Amino acid sequence: MPHFLHQVAYSREGWETIVNNPQDRVEAIRPAIEKLGGKIVTAWFAFGDYDVVVITEMPNAINAAAIAIAFAAGGACKAVQTTPLLSTSEAIEAMKKAKESGYRPAGSAKGRAA
Repeated sequence: MPHFLHQVAYSREGWETIVNNPQDRVEAIRPAIEKLGGKIVTAWFAFGDYDVVVITEMPNAINAAAIAIAFAAGGACKAVQTTPLLSTSEAIEAMKKAKESGYRPAGSAKGRAA
């Protein structure tokens, strides 16, 4: 099953809610992810631009987008970013396909391209 990196930054209102009522938000989102056919692989609270980082396995990109939209629509987040992840073997397969694609960079002596 494909893996996705979800990065979430809470809004001021989101932080206010969980500071006033501390709770395990990872467990709170687990049922929604599972309802979409996914599972949480790991999750962390973090410092920096994003407050929560979650790695999920989701059946497909549509379901990963659905949970990201749900996070964003809830109002407690000021930013939500979802990134598809590739295993090393998938990345190597993509590199091989890239080599075979025939793409040539702009200005290439071997031909014109995008």
